[in-house]
Amino acid sequence: MRYISSGHSHGEQITIIIEGIPSNLSIDIKKINEELKKRQKGYGRGQRMQIEHDQAQILSGVLFGKTTGAPIAVVVKNKDYQFHLQYMEPFAHDLTNYNPIKVPRPGHADLVGAIKYNFRDMRLVFERASARETVSRVVVGAICKQILALLNIETLSYVKNIGGISCKIDFDKTYIEKSLVSMPSKTASEKAMELIDETMLKRDTLGGICQVEVNNVPVGLGSFVTDETKLDAKIASSVMSIQSCKGVEFGDGFELSNYFGSQAHDEISYEDGFTRQSNHYGGFEGGMTSGMPIILKAVFKPIPTLMQPLQSVNIDTKAKTASHIERSDVCVLPAAAIICEHTVAIEITKALITQFTSDTIEQLIDAVFNYQKYTKRF
Repeated sequence: MRYISSGHSHGEQITIIIEGIPSNLSIDIKKINEELKKRQKGYGRGQRMQIEHDQAQILSGVLFGKTTGAPIAVVVKNKDYQFHLQYMEPFAHDLTNYNPIKVPRPGHADLVGAIKYNFRDMRLVFERASARETVSRVVVGAICKQILALLNIETLSYVKNIGGISCKIDFDKTYIEKSLVSMPSKTASEKAMELIDETMLKRDTLGGICQVEVNNVPVGLGSFVTDETKLDAKIASSVMSIQSCKGVEFGDGFELSNYFGSQAHDEISYEDGFTRQSNHYGGFEGGMTSGMPIILKAVFKPIPTLMQPLQSVNIDTKAKTASHIERSDVCVLPAAAIICEHTVAIEITKALITQFTSDTIEQLIDAVFNYQKYTKRF
């Protein structure tokens, strides 16, 4: 299974082509659009999310409500396109009063992208480098989650930390959907929103940490035999490719450096199948799923577009100047958590479709359930 996306942040649409989805999968378009709506929510999001009302439109690969096995084409229209028609039309553009963006933002892809592709206008970089691209991850991930649900595999995501405020008090996963910042703590949510308000007044931005959990994953997805087949490495790579992500860890992650070996390793026991007495490794051993819940944490830097810009340099004159200002969010962690969850769902689905017979959804379900019976008997 694979997908490719195309589209610009302020272009007409995001286009997605997905190949390798089994046939006969009933697609619930409402669920896809619900996931897209979640991506747009969150305290601290910018004005762009007040403009967009993302809706997926499936053009091919689905007939009579079910996948055909052919590539699936999906588009999500950008409502913001109407405000940028003058210069975003591929051929009918009018550059009469257009001012190229000559000043890159520190921390953004602007400068390096311009050097790499020989652009004299930062727009040619950030129109694609923008996190608007993550619409495609959520669309594909939402379809993958419909496959995972048929295999009794459940995914969950939430925010653990915003600007140093962590969920240490009244931790309650049932509160996630009530929280405007997707934190499983009423106390932490209120403190985080106060911090977001303060940061907005300072015209600054905030980073943080989100967590993804996946339950009921079969033992042995991925492989130890080559670096390219290790599933934890594939997941980490995909999550690291999300805009502003600067680190990924599984289970106790970097905390393992503080443990003795006797504290770090998950002891094995047997009860209706092999299991572990702890989950310090976050569901992976040797690049393969262990059968324990997958626990992944990802850290996101404060996004680089500041309303009070940092110093930069004009690429033509080389003069010092304030960096370019683009419409921005103060905090993207609630959206980042949703994007991470769908990115992880994509990689798990890829692993399942690669490992098991999957021309049809019926074949995939039978193969996975028979394999799970085998692992219990082992």
